[in-house]
Amino acid sequence: MSIRDWPAAERPRERLLEQGSGSLSDAELLAIFLRTGVVGKSAVDLARHLLSQFGSLRLLLEADQETFSKQLGLGPAKFAQLQAAQEISRRHLAERAREKTALESPQAVREYLKSLLRHEPHEVFGCLFLDSRHQVLTFEKMFHGSIDNTSVHPREVVKRALAHNAAALILCHNHPSGNPNPSQADRELTKRLQKALELIDVRVLDHFIIGDGDPLSMAEYGWM
Repeated sequence: MSIRDWPAAERPRERLLEQGSGSLSDAELLAIFLRTGVVGKSAVDLARHLLSQFGSLRLLLEADQETFSKQLGLGPAKFAQLQAAQEISRRHLAERAREKTALESPQAVREYLKSLLRHEPHEVFGCLFLDSRHQVLTFEKMFHGSIDNTSVHPREVVKRALAHNAAALILCHNHPSGNPNPSQADRELTKRLQKALELIDVRVLDHFIIGDGDPLSMAEYGWM
């Protein structure tokens, strides 16, 4: 049966408009993005099939173009649409993070950093550079490493802080495993960076570790 033949209260698009996007399942949200199904499958059936093939919505969103385009009902055009939608989301989060100071909108900062790093298959270390009012100047991905280790050079972080005339910054890196708990090396690196940046009067406000769920704040746990 086509989705058009479903009762209005059960159609994903109508439910989204009536009840909000949070009321829909992953399959229903994906069905709205797909718009149409394929022969023998409605858009919702196709969405369920794709989620089963990829294993989760996140893995579908993070798939490369070749893997994505090989799947039933998908292709380069859908891949381009999905990448555009994700970039729109990232830019929206970036604007939210810049609206207030980092201390006034910590959740917006977390969501922004997560949108930038959670999908990375290997460890990436970045810095969110802030001005004297702790408003966002810019974000830079600075170091890329293997899946379980990143070589971070304090000298380079200092150079970029000076280049941006930053007064403070927030460190962040991802754990591709999904476990956000810091290693001993993470804690030692944070201390090294704090000491290096103190020499140029730049404060390190926090170090977020991006994994599954909400990013972990090392400052909140008293680890810095």
